[in-house]
Amino acid sequence: MTKNKNNYLVPFILVTSLFFLWGFANNLNGILIPHLRKALQLTNMQSTFVDTAVYLAYFLGAIPAGIFLRKHGYKKGIIAGLMMFGGGALLFIQAANMRAYEIFLLGYFIIGFGLTFLETAANPYVTRLGDADGATRRINLAQSFNGLAAALGPAMGTIFILSGKEYSTADWNALTSAEQLSYLNMEAGAVKIPYLILGLSVLAVAFIFYKFKFPEINEYQNDQTSEEGTIAGALKRKHLRWAVIAQFFYVGAQISFTSFFIRVAIKNGGLDEKTAGFYFSILWGVLFMAGRFSGTFIMKYIAPNKLLTLYSTICIILSIVVMKVEGPMILVALGGLSFFMSIMFPTIFSLGIKDLGADTKPASSLIIMSIIGGAIFPVVMGYIIDRFNDNLQIGYIVPLIGYIIVLYFGIAGYKTQKS
Repeated sequence: MTKNKNNYLVPFILVTSLFFLWGFANNLNGILIPHLRKALQLTNMQSTFVDTAVYLAYFLGAIPAGIFLRKHGYKKGIIAGLMMFGGGALLFIQAANMRAYEIFLLGYFIIGFGLTFLETAANPYVTRLGDADGATRRINLAQSFNGLAAALGPAMGTIFILSGKEYSTADWNALTSAEQLSYLNMEAGAVKIPYLILGLSVLAVAFIFYKFKFPEINEYQNDQTSEEGTIAGALKRKHLRWAVIAQFFYVGAQISFTSFFIRVAIKNGGLDEKTAGFYFSILWGVLFMAGRFSGTFIMKYIAPNKLLTLYSTICIILSIVVMKVEGPMILVALGGLSFFMSIMFPTIFSLGIKDLGADTKPASSLIIMSIIGGAIFPVVMGYIIDRFNDNLQIGYIVPLIGYIIVLYFGIAGYKTQKS
């Protein structure tokens, strides 16, 4: 057993680094959505098309990723994902030069497609790098580095992307056309250096994975069958179907939350743009990371489904608070949501693929497909906010609904039984 643990240690560390990388990319979206809204003069709903591009790619890429994994294994799936991730990031340079929202969205779509391959491979792979009893703790530990990225991504974005300068309507109209264009070009161009560095870094990691020899886990080592898993076989399991539904609503809730965090912190929390960006890094990123690490520890003593039930209940309460209060209290509630939603994705994922044996890879693809919620919920939230004259707080009814569905999964939907 000790030998196996040593064999798995370096692969576990390297695969865990992927959780940080895709977390860094995804958590920059919370900075880029309000930034591009300003730089490209978009409505609330238009700005959320960033989320639509990324999470539509997750949806469309999940089945191809699953097929690729079955044919070529985890390692090649990870390398393919990293190549797409890096290429999409480098496309931002041209998008910024042209101030073309369509090219930004294409870059986001390519990044999302790459992240689909990474998540479809890395999430189940990390549960296999050790004993079965520790699978949920292991994936939560790996996802904790996703949480670390949730702190560092927004902080780096705030420092290197956000200018802290935004004009009122009257001041904007007082500028000449040349001054307006200069300002918009400056704002759009702020993304070029950060995404150049990100793209090249990701491609370097792909090279490391290409050179390193990883163990290919045998999905059937604990099963009596050698049959290849199928989507149809996975869907026969009721707990997998509920995991797909719960993940759809959870991801929709999380992305809605992060997409409008900075705007809520400015308009309802009384902060300026730069300060709101740093609060996003702390109240979202640091508390989210703390929730992941502490949740991993607590799961040694409390069953994952019970902790999920408790945390989702708290998130429901805090969402109502966000809709009702102003000033410092709304910032406290936002921070609480960050902490208590932190364990939801990995816990739903791990409970969803439990005891699936040969059907684990297709089940993983289905759960990743459910991330399409992140493409839909923020657009709905943006539409509601625009419809109610930029009332950001009323939009929080969207994530509230998501937490209610997660609560049901924690109470009953997780139970492993066939339909």
